[in-house]
Amino acid sequence: MYVNHRVTLIIPALNEAETIGPLLSRVDRAIVDTVVVVDNGSKDATATRAAARGAIVLHEARRGYGSACLRGLREGPEADLIVFMDGDGSDNPSEIEALLLVLVRDGADLVIGSRVLGGAEPGALTPLQRFGSVLSSFLIRRLWGVHYTDLGPFRAIRRTALDRLEMADADFGWTVEMQVKAAQRGLRTAEIPVRRTVRKAGESKVSGTIVGSYRAGTRILGYVLAAKWNELVRR
Repeated sequence: MYVNHRVTLIIPALNEAETIGPLLSRVDRAIVDTVVVVDNGSKDATATRAAARGAIVLHEARRGYGSACLRGLREGPEADLIVFMDGDGSDNPSEIEALLLVLVRDGADLVIGSRVLGGAEPGALTPLQRFGSVLSSFLIRRLWGVHYTDLGPFRAIRRTALDRLEMADADFGWTVEMQVKAAQRGLRTAEIPVRRTVRKAGESKVSGTIVGSYRAGTRILGYVLAAKWNELVRR
């Protein structure tokens, strides 16, 4: 329990057998009460190795990053603070406490771990990922007046704030949906620098292929523009 707050870490995972065990071994269980790994249809030993490290393992057959996150939220244990991170070892679990500190000490509702502010190893982010984050952040700032520098998956949020967002995106739009809705609903948001490293093994489901990068980019930018259009239509 972190300063009288129950903390759950949710990790969506697809074919991360080589990385999930070492990643979980680095999570400070004095800070994180429960780790939930959502196996999104892995063909390897991801689920087995996660369970061996003490994680609650849930299974989500419907492919998609958002689908896995939604399953973790629906079936995971009750918590006051929720942390999301990738299962490929590119995020550093030692930085979880820094995210939580901004929620607890500074009263933020949502804290984004910014790879732009913290820096990324060469090869950890593709040029397309960098461009997508810059463009999306620029659009959100112009359309809603909220300044972000990144759409990174490593983030922490209060459960009460998360419930207000009514998250629904089942795929690559999960992170931008959270940030756009936070801006629309006036949540207190913050960013802190985090370090992004090259994935430890396996292949990225987003940046590992040209098709994956294109799908993610179009989904993210499409969500931002559609959200603003829907606002205007409702007026």
